[in-house]
Amino acid sequence: MKVAINAIEYYLPSKTEDGICLNEENPDWRIDDIEAKTGIQTRHISADDETATDMAVLAAQKLLNSKVNPDEIDFLIFVTQSPDYLLPTSACLLQDRLGLKKSCMAFDVNLGCSGFIYGLAMGGALIEAGIAKAGMLICSDTYTKYIDKHDRTCRPLFSDGAAAAHLVSSNQDLLGPFEMGTDGAGYENLIVPLAGARNIDSNERKLFMAGSNVFMFTMDMVPKCVDALLAKSNLKYDDIDLYVFHQASKLVIDNIIRRLDLPEEKVFINYKHIGNTVSATIPIALHDAVKEKRLKNGDTIMLVGFGVGYSWGGCIVNWNAET
Repeated sequence: MKVAINAIEYYLPSKTEDGICLNEENPDWRIDDIEAKTGIQTRHISADDETATDMAVLAAQKLLNSKVNPDEIDFLIFVTQSPDYLLPTSACLLQDRLGLKKSCMAFDVNLGCSGFIYGLAMGGALIEAGIAKAGMLICSDTYTKYIDKHDRTCRPLFSDGAAAAHLVSSNQDLLGPFEMGTDGAGYENLIVPLAGARNIDSNERKLFMAGSNVFMFTMDMVPKCVDALLAKSNLKYDDIDLYVFHQASKLVIDNIIRRLDLPEEKVFINYKHIGNTVSATIPIALHDAVKEKRLKNGDTIMLVGFGVGYSWGGCIVNWNAET
């Protein structure tokens, strides 16, 4: 697509949790073993009265304050699985709070770890089709609000955060191809079961993850997704300057590197002091990769998101951004 990711900004809540915090409430946990497996030492926790929409506003305002004219935003795609309300659509709240024009289309996408890739595909398609010239893709979630404090599987992993990306038209083919897929048979392995219309009277909303099942899904599908993307784009592994995977955990990323036999220096990692921010991990990683000079204009990169659903998506990006 003749579409560019022009800029990315992100927001992380100021409150953090580390292994000491986890051990205080769970003295039987072997924190050193958990951190060695996850690679995550610090996670960001949203305030009690702070929602995914609140965080999205703070991330988006960084773009609007420095690089983006709100009158030039033709669409707003909000990727979240923790909306403020069942209805109305959180993207509509964002349109108003950000002061975007009323001719701006705004809608939510209920996807998790693959959500940024799906959002890129949808936003890119709107621009490529001539329906819009520029838009904003925001990913934000507050998974920690759904995690039991004694949940050894989920609590050491998930973090709250938001990222906002500015998508614009380009005179070059910079975005794509894409590879996406779904296996809804695995829906029960990463779920908040007592929520939504099937349990409308329940007030007990807790996240459940069957970690080993999700891991096996990842090890099966991510290599297939990478190989399919390379085939579609007529590229080889060595043609990719940087691989940016969903920052699930050290265990996951290390095994992807091993399965694909990738050079470690070509895989960007930043989960240690951020944690797993669900759909926001990839755009946050892109921002940090630029800041750390691991990513520069002209680089060919591969993005791959995977997880809850099961859902996965990947794409090739020829990087050409302001930041």
